[in-house]
Amino acid sequence: MPFDTISDTPDEALLVLYANGDKAAAQALMMRLTPRVLGYAARLLSDHSEAEDVAQEAMLRLWKIAPDWRQGEAKVSTWLYRVVSNLCTDRLRKKRGVALDLVAEPEDGKPSATQTMIEAQRATALQNALNQLPQRQRSAVVLRHLQGATNPQIAEILEISVEAVESLTARGKRALTAILANKQDELGYSDDG
Repeated sequence: MPFDTISDTPDEALLVLYANGDKAAAQALMMRLTPRVLGYAARLLSDHSEAEDVAQEAMLRLWKIAPDWRQGEAKVSTWLYRVVSNLCTDRLRKKRGVALDLVAEPEDGKPSATQTMIEAQRATALQNALNQLPQRQRSAVVLRHLQGATNPQIAEILEISVEAVESLTARGKRALTAILANKQDELGYSDDG
C-alpha cells in the first residue's frame, strides 16, 4: 500500500490489510493506535510502566484477532479501548488495597521550568482526583474528556447504555470539581483568568 494513502485509510481496512500480510498497514495502525491506548491506560493505572505493558498486550491481542476480524461489528479503536479497560481493571483488582505509585507526567518541552512545574502539579492533582473516583466513573471521564471518545463509543467500550455513560461522566465531573475546588490558588488558577 502506498504510504500517502495509509493516513486516510480507516483502522478496519488497515487491520484487514495487516491480516493479509501488509506490514506497512500494521505499522501505520500501530503508530495510530498505540499512543491513544497508552495514554488511556496510563490515566487508569497511574503507572506508566504498567500502562506500557497493558498497551503492548492490547496491541498483541489486536494482531492475534486480525485474521478473524469481522468488519462492521465494532470499530477497531472501540474494541481496543474495551480490551485496555478490561486489562486495567484486572490489574487494579490485583492491586486492591495497595497504594498505586504516582508517576510524574512526562515533560513535553514546556516553555519554562516554572510552567513545567505548574503543569506537573496540575497533572498530579488531576490524577490524584481521578484516583478518588470509582473505577467506572474514572473510566468514563477519562475516555470522554481526556481521550475524546463519544458517549456511544464509551457505552460500547464499557458495555453500558449511553444514559449510564452520561450519568457516570456527570457524576465524575461533579466529584472532580468538588475535589479540586479548594486547590485553584495552589494550582495557579485565579478567578481573573
